[in-house]
Amino acid sequence: MRGHTRTPLLVIATAVVLTATAACGGGGSGSSGSSDSSGVVRASWGDPQNPLEPANTNEVFGGKVLRMITRGLKSLDPKSGQAEDDLAESVESDDQKSWTVKIKKGQKFSNGEAVTAKSFVDAWNYAANVKNKQVNAPFFSYIKGYDDVHPADAKAQPEVKTMSGLKVVDDQTFQVELTQPFAVWPETLAYPAMAPLPKAFFDDHDAWLDKPIGNGPYKIDSYSKGKSMKLVKDDKYTGSDKAKNEGVELKVYTDPNTAYTDLQAGNLDLMDDLPANQLANAESDLGDRYINQPAGIIQTITFPLYDKEWQGANAAKVRRGISMAINRDQITKSVFENTRIPAKDWTSPVIGEKGGYDKNLCGADCKYDPKKAKQLIEEGGGIPGGKLTLTSNVDTGSHKDWMDAVCNSLNKAIGKENVCTVNPVGTFGDFRSQVTDKKMKGPFRTGWQMDYPNIETFLSKLYYTGASANDGGYSNKNFDKLIDDANAAKSTEDAVATYKDAEKLLVKDIPAIPLWYQNGTAGYSDGVSDVKLYPDSIPVYQDVKVNG
Repeated sequence: MRGHTRTPLLVIATAVVLTATAACGGGGSGSSGSSDSSGVVRASWGDPQNPLEPANTNEVFGGKVLRMITRGLKSLDPKSGQAEDDLAESVESDDQKSWTVKIKKGQKFSNGEAVTAKSFVDAWNYAANVKNKQVNAPFFSYIKGYDDVHPADAKAQPEVKTMSGLKVVDDQTFQVELTQPFAVWPETLAYPAMAPLPKAFFDDHDAWLDKPIGNGPYKIDSYSKGKSMKLVKDDKYTGSDKAKNEGVELKVYTDPNTAYTDLQAGNLDLMDDLPANQLANAESDLGDRYINQPAGIIQTITFPLYDKEWQGANAAKVRRGISMAINRDQITKSVFENTRIPAKDWTSPVIGEKGGYDKNLCGADCKYDPKKAKQLIEEGGGIPGGKLTLTSNVDTGSHKDWMDAVCNSLNKAIGKENVCTVNPVGTFGDFRSQVTDKKMKGPFRTGWQMDYPNIETFLSKLYYTGASANDGGYSNKNFDKLIDDANAAKSTEDAVATYKDAEKLLVKDIPAIPLWYQNGTAGYSDGVSDVKLYPDSIPVYQDVKVNG
């Protein structure tokens, strides 16, 4: 998932503001040492880019909400990060192409409607249909009939509404026919885009957008854009991970330092992206209420390859030179207090070597070598236009700090001042809209949180032609073929080996520069306990207990 990670072929729908309703608990001014008496956890957050349709959300803020209000066939285990059966009773296939899915009985949406096989089939058909402009539509591209509902020509209208590869057998069973074997397809079912949808979504879509109805441990109570979203525990939820608090108030902050100050004052209970300039003091400030653990996240700099100035072999040399001009070791130490690890490939160490991580892949291209960097940039004809503007949102993640450091490193390597400058965008939503609208003229920040611990999630969604998170417009037919071959492998081991062959092409083309692997950092007040992070760094909100 788009981090802090997402489609060139689709027009992004205008964000819809959820209708504010009567507020539930949470929020109060609070006091040091105690949480809100209502039992509501107050956590830092930022406005999502798009409406909270499961297939139209592919960034971290919307993803946090979907993880609270939806449950799919599989869910990520908070400890292992593995995709484990959730609503699925079984997902079986003899050939990894024709799948039979059985769902557990007794599962319901928060409005009381039963979750059935049809709930999944209808949701997936809606997601895939080009008319609905869902950013995650490519997730369904391996289902037979996808091309019929999502023609390659964006101007073409589909002649049918549903994919031929989906068939409801009975209330608890449906069949999925893929266009080719897909070894890791069951793992993809943990991604929120694959969540079921109730009839209410289709009967009155506008009303559902105003107040989404899901089937997770929480229900949305109200949302005030730019301020907060309030979620309440669903007492009728029958899953194994029932909420241990009364609800969660997600409070919007445009400055992470303000959030950190509120955390220290007891006006905020949980912050899961601590500002870089506070990391040196976080442990002394928070003691054992400070969390710093490895996470399946990589931060990258992506180039707008849809811009002719960044295309061709010479531009690839310049991109390689820029990568070698970045002093990752120094930046991760001085800016991030070792809560980041210099990247050596395009995945994450969290997935392990069996999952496809390769510490030797990027090699010299990811090592600081200012002399070689300058040589490559000059051989490639220099920075396009003579100036490089690095863009990111700055409301979360201390992005301004590291962007300044990257530009300083690049300017030093080139031997000129102000060749690289920073373009800070005030909010994440605005930044992501500029990215998806292809308005970037220079490199821009990208990040990715793993959807499951496998190399596939770091490659297919970001670098396959037309993929849902291919923000830079990278396209390489050989890369696409290797991804297709890996998906068709007979075993996960064979698939991983072929995915790694595809990743080697990224070394050659450098469509994005790997920066660093990000740890999950969080802090919490002494008004709450049992705070944990998933392996992708998102808090396990349902397990947090409010003290007192």
